Order: sequence, then C-alpha cells, then structure tokens
Amino acid sequence: MKTYNGWTNYETWNVKLWMDDDEGSNRYWNDTAHGLKDASDGTAKLAEHLKSEHEETLPELNGWHADFLRAAFSDVNWYEIAEHLIRDAE
Repeated sequence: MKTYNGWTNYETWNVKLWMDDDEGSNRYWNDTAHGLKDASDGTAKLAEHLKSEHEETLPELNGWHADFLRAAFSDVNWYEIAEHLIRDAE
C-alpha cells in the first residue's frame, strides 16, 4: 500500500482535507481533540467519535454507488486523523 500526501491513503487524506477546509468542522474537531488530549485512551476515543460522526452524514445510496462509498469509507484511517488532531491539541 502506498501513502498519499503523507497520509495512509487517499481516503484518509481527503477526509482530513475536507475537515480542515470547513471552518466550523475544523474548530469542532480541534476543540474535541483538546478535550480528549489528556485521556489515557483519548486518541482511540477520538478516532471512534470521528468515524461515528462521519458515518451519520453518509447519504442513503443504493446499488454500486453504495458499495463504492462504503468501500472508500472503510479505508479511512480514523486513528491516524485522531493522532494528528491530538498532537496539534498539545
């Protein structure tokens, strides 16, 4: 597996890019990371929170569109994104 712009893969990079590009999203996730940075399992909690919040925003699709979106979504490395957010919060 090759990396993409320093991230695990394109899917992870793309999600983080969109998170950073939206001011409200950026502020929300930075604040959330700041609140979890001192927890012993803060990175894991943040990764799970990232995944669940993004899952909630997935559109309802059918057929190959749904399969394609689910496949891409499953490739996102939520833990890596959480690590970066926690590191930036410290």
